[in-house]
Amino acid sequence: MKSSDVKRGKRIVVKYGGASLADHERMLRAVTAVAKEVTEGTQIAVVVSAMGKTTDLLLNAAKNASGGKVEKGELDDILAMGERTSIRIVTAALKAKGVESRYFDPLDPDWPIITDDNFFNANPIEEQCRKRIRQYVLPFVEKGVTPVIAGFVGRTLSGKITTLGRGGSDATAFILAKALGANEVVLVTDAEGIMSADPKIILNPKRLREIDVNTLVGLADSGTKFIHRKALRYKDPSIGAKVISCVHGDLNANGTLIVGGLPTELDATLASQSPAVSMTVVGRGVSEKPKVIQELTEVVKAYAPLLGLSVDYNSIILYVAQEEGDLDSLLEKVHESILKYRETIAMSVRKQLAFLKVSGVGLEETPGIIGKISETLRLNKINIFGIITITSSILVFVDWKEKETALKLIKSSLRGGQK
Repeated sequence: MKSSDVKRGKRIVVKYGGASLADHERMLRAVTAVAKEVTEGTQIAVVVSAMGKTTDLLLNAAKNASGGKVEKGELDDILAMGERTSIRIVTAALKAKGVESRYFDPLDPDWPIITDDNFFNANPIEEQCRKRIRQYVLPFVEKGVTPVIAGFVGRTLSGKITTLGRGGSDATAFILAKALGANEVVLVTDAEGIMSADPKIILNPKRLREIDVNTLVGLADSGTKFIHRKALRYKDPSIGAKVISCVHGDLNANGTLIVGGLPTELDATLASQSPAVSMTVVGRGVSEKPKVIQELTEVVKAYAPLLGLSVDYNSIILYVAQEEGDLDSLLEKVHESILKYRETIAMSVRKQLAFLKVSGVGLEETPGIIGKISETLRLNKINIFGIITITSSILVFVDWKEKETALKLIKSSLRGGQK
């Protein structure tokens, strides 16, 4: 296909996972799908993983042959061979289909993905990546030449090959899409999309039509890594993403749309503009009585927004927005409920709390975040009346009068400031 024949239409980045390239039949299906889109005028950049289980085979071979003493820098060089092989095969296959194509290898002088030197789990340096993508990759895309880029692989400023860790190929695709001004990222996998549960565990999980990035991050600690949270930090909220199955051989196939984006930095915000109330219900074996928990939450929600819930074997703590509604009536209703069950004995109430939320990219992968928060507040004599940790955020409750001071202290600690 000649460059002059290409009409500027949509521009997409397509990523093929290892399972999508596991054998020659799947490889052919992938290449045919790309060629069809190019023929119809779509500008495409292709990101490929290593074929099938190649990376695992290389990893096991390197560790076993060296007695587990191979250095991470050397190991990255070895592991990158899987992707470096894939880009050559895919490029050759695209050319055989009449598609002008060119692969990018990490040893090429115009390689676009530059990282730090955290071998085996390197982090892309976004400014460097963006600059090099626009300088070296974008001109090919605009000419209608399809670039094929090794996913999962990077290179340091000093020229050493790195690997990006889990989700590395997805990260490469998202970074490329943003720098290229793509309309969409298509992630091709061996699943029909993002499912309501792991198909290996649940018999008939449902394919989700759409999921928000913040919700998807909440699945990151499950057994199935639909998309790793590290990759999601690079998704531009203005660029749509779609997860589809490789079996269709069609980049327009239905799958799961991923919408939105994550906050770019760790930050703390006031999550409720009104004070909060904590209600602690104590008893015996409370967690073994779901009906109690259900009734208490229903009572609370009838009066005010439920901000958070913490349950252990002998107690429940409910955090509620203290709005203009009848708080006294709510407390009376909660008290009536706990008197109905032998598992619940008594309750205590604390009013005028501020509900603070800490969230952002890298929260789960940054050790000591809770320690930083609690220590800086302790040193400044601010008490924490409740703390809840979930996958994508940390919820902190402090005295309402101290909310502004607490916010400033937490923000400073997150940025490495002085306590």
